[in-house]
Amino acid sequence: MESTIVKRIQEGKFTLIGEIGVNYYDIAKEHGLTPMEGAKRMVQQAKEAGIHVVKFQTYRAETLASRKSPSYWDTREEATRSQYELFRKYDSFGPKEYEELAAYCQELGIEFCSTAFDVESADYLEPLMQVYKISSSDLTNLPFIAHQAKKQKPILLSVGASNLDEIQRAVDTIRKYNHQLLVLLHCVLEYPTPYAHANLNKIAALRQQFPHLAVGYSDHTRPDDCCDVIKTAYLLGAQVVEKHFTLNKSLPGNDHYHAMDPQDAKRILQGIQFVQSLRGSYALTSLDTEDAARTNARRSLVAQGNIPKGSVITREMLTFKRPGTGISPSRMDEVIGRRAAQDIPDDTTMTWEMLE
Repeated sequence: MESTIVKRIQEGKFTLIGEIGVNYYDIAKEHGLTPMEGAKRMVQQAKEAGIHVVKFQTYRAETLASRKSPSYWDTREEATRSQYELFRKYDSFGPKEYEELAAYCQELGIEFCSTAFDVESADYLEPLMQVYKISSSDLTNLPFIAHQAKKQKPILLSVGASNLDEIQRAVDTIRKYNHQLLVLLHCVLEYPTPYAHANLNKIAALRQQFPHLAVGYSDHTRPDDCCDVIKTAYLLGAQVVEKHFTLNKSLPGNDHYHAMDPQDAKRILQGIQFVQSLRGSYALTSLDTEDAARTNARRSLVAQGNIPKGSVITREMLTFKRPGTGISPSRMDEVIGRRAAQDIPDDTTMTWEMLE
């Protein structure tokens, strides 16, 4: 099955990825559901909101972080100060659960993807998804990048908290084994990202530095009412936008506080559609809808006073007025010096038939 992401990029269409991550655990708890029921409810509402792809996170706390790994998020929003302790709350899903989720996504017609955080996960996810997503946190984990690149699938690579040399080494590692579509996602590893730290010009810089790669944006800002962050990212060249997804932005902890909900997703997609309608074509030609204005708002040469038949036309005999149905002022030099073929009354729009 062809990847929605790949197809939409090839067609020049915007793609919105709903990063469910592990938020379904909290949604399930809130509604008295099992984690699987919570995950499926989120997938269903993502589909209904128009989101193109849903993405999860696949890990085991013991393979991801040591027991002494400190937090890097805003502990006022997520109070857990140990990465290990946070991740072990949300790591119960394994191969069977992801197989069930992938099948459910296929049933609904929305692409399934999950970021693997260890070799075992990367291996058992392979038959379940068309695209690999590599986290910013693994940008310098070149052996793990190589392992996933060898799967010969398209790759989304987040490049948060990185410098150009690190991005280049990761790209080179992927390209050593894999020449499928590669998308670099600008990202700021600050949860949540203040608007002033979004640094969206990096999207344009990535496009310039890597002109043969697609570029996108993984967003950690709080949703804004007008979707200005996402629309700006799109205008700067982000073909793919990944944003955390929740059904309740007020839930404490984890990734709810900077996530979009279904209404946000709808606003984002409507906003992008509006921006696309504004952008139009790159062709340097007038529009068909401008035809009336092109004729009636432009000017023609007009007789300034009565011009008797046989008179030699001089500059002083001419002015220019609307509409543009006569001889264009741009051709005034071709008119001066010719003779009037008829009497031309004052304020007459000049045509070539009036001249010898």
